[in-house]
Amino acid sequence: MTGCIARPDIFQHRLMEDPPPASATRRTRERYEQLVREAKALCASCPLFTDCLYSAVAQHDVSGFVAGTTAAQRRSMRNLLDVEVQADDFDQLAGARGTRRPVSHEEVLRLRTQYPNDSLESLAMRLGCSLSTVKRHLRRARRGQSPAVKTPRPRPQVSAVLDAFDTVVDQQRQQRRTGSSRVA
Repeated sequence: MTGCIARPDIFQHRLMEDPPPASATRRTRERYEQLVREAKALCASCPLFTDCLYSAVAQHDVSGFVAGTTAAQRRSMRNLLDVEVQADDFDQLAGARGTRRPVSHEEVLRLRTQYPNDSLESLAMRLGCSLSTVKRHLRRARRGQSPAVKTPRPRPQVSAVLDAFDTVVDQQRQQRRTGSSRVA
């Protein structure tokens, strides 16, 4: 059993989700530091540390304390690695369809071909989008335009994520030793 599963009292503590501001009481800041030390020790001994760190930095935007890092540290690592991670869309994962969900150009054209006699309103309802979205995509198709496809950045290697971890954590340790309060 991993430390985060065995010790929810640490990893799911409200302070680990939302670290205290500098204006917090000394007791609150000390409690937070104690929780972080305990969590870091548990993460350091976890056999899933590398996989967990890679996932939290390069694949999913998670909150709280994960893989021995805070959310701010993971942002610093992503900046070093030039990695962009989108927050998970839990509605999409659950299969919920909102009234304004994005639809792909190809999806609109495929449905138009599949249902050539349907009204544009009917296509919009099938797609779960607005009528103007369907019209916009069909106009682009008539003009021979296709929307620019954003090519995803390649995911970093595991070794690069581990190097970024070392850089960020060592930099913050050094700043604490020198008394600097600026955090990367």
